Amino acid sequence: MSSPLKLGVAGLGTVGASLARLIVEKGGLFAERVGRPITVSAVTARDRSKDRGIDISGLQWFDDPVALAAKGDIDVYVELVGGSEGAALESVKAALNRGLPVVTANKALLAHHGVSLAKLAARKNTTIAFEAAVAGGIPVIKALREALRGNTVSRIYGILNGTCNYMLTRMERESLSFEACLAEAQRLGYAEADPTFDIGGFDAAHKLTILTSLAFGSEIDLESVFIEGIEQIASEDIEAAAELGFRIKLLAVAQRTETGIEQRVHPAMIPSSSALAQVDGVTNAVAVDTDLLGSILLAGPGAGGNATASAVLSDILDIASGTRIATFGVPPTNLQPYRKARMRSHEGGYYIRLTVHDRVGVFASIARRMAESAISLESIVQRKRAGHESDEVAPVILITHETTEAAVRKAIDAISRDGHLSGEPRMIRIEPLD
Repeated sequence: MSSPLKLGVAGLGTVGASLARLIVEKGGLFAERVGRPITVSAVTARDRSKDRGIDISGLQWFDDPVALAAKGDIDVYVELVGGSEGAALESVKAALNRGLPVVTANKALLAHHGVSLAKLAARKNTTIAFEAAVAGGIPVIKALREALRGNTVSRIYGILNGTCNYMLTRMERESLSFEACLAEAQRLGYAEADPTFDIGGFDAAHKLTILTSLAFGSEIDLESVFIEGIEQIASEDIEAAAELGFRIKLLAVAQRTETGIEQRVHPAMIPSSSALAQVDGVTNAVAVDTDLLGSILLAGPGAGGNATASAVLSDILDIASGTRIATFGVPPTNLQPYRKARMRSHEGGYYIRLTVHDRVGVFASIARRMAESAISLESIVQRKRAGHESDEVAPVILITHETTEAAVRKAIDAISRDGHLSGEPRMIRIEPLD
């Protein structure tokens, strides 16, 4: 049997500790599968004395991830520190400059620096593996980099943030307000004390840029992602969606169009009958539309120690067995410059909820403003006033045909100037998924 593959693990949090434990518990099985032992040789973390349920006394300890990457007696650098700058970035650079392969779960690092790091890896004849960076334990990176290489991808979309999916599921099932659901998610550890990165859509956007590069062979462009979170979703919207035959999900979408690539993260109403609508709780799912296979859907746990450690292990086992794929599936010099698509009509139309002053002529005024923006309405309905403090206001639900977001916002601004609105309007895309 070949000499051991020695790992340097930076970060011994939930994922790092799970990884180290699995290597001890299943090391014999891994050695049989790849033909060589795999060992953790060196580690670094914030607190050396913390009880992680694993014995690190015999391992080389470093106080600094950069020192571990630059000087550790290791064959592979495993970056589980997190963050797009600082120690994460500098340690990955140090490892690549030594010619070491890097395994990371860091989507922020890749979204901000993926292309430059891929070029450095290519110059040093090594690679970066990052199965754990997107959708936890779901093998979507391997599918795009390897299994689907003969296919042309036209669209990739899915549910990429477990926190948001958990909250929307709870809000629907238990009629919870957004605020109550967020507090519960924080209590259970599904949401951070500052949940902005998750509920604001930024986490999903980082992951989407990585999938976009793999799917379309383009450079990563985080700045071109349209991002909208779930902060404005109310129980009234979820109830209305159910009545209309939809469920609300935070959707991440990238698709190739005639004018370029479109990337967007936003809440969407999707048909209750669609496969993606059945994905609940902290589960993630990714759908890929291809020319040869048609559409495929991958679903599974999007986070957690064992799920993420499983994805990290997959990359490590590939390296141990000698499998080496270009970081983004093609040589970095072959990645095409990102070309942002022009704005176009949204195929599924929009759901719009307005709270208006209940007086004569409001409906006619709303319809006129929509017509002035060339928006065709499928329906306009005044809902029950339950939950409102005054009979002087009424919720109105509009469903549009295909139109652009710019046109919808222009019409809403005009309705607001007319003095008809009480409170902020709500607008959600209706996504006509298969």
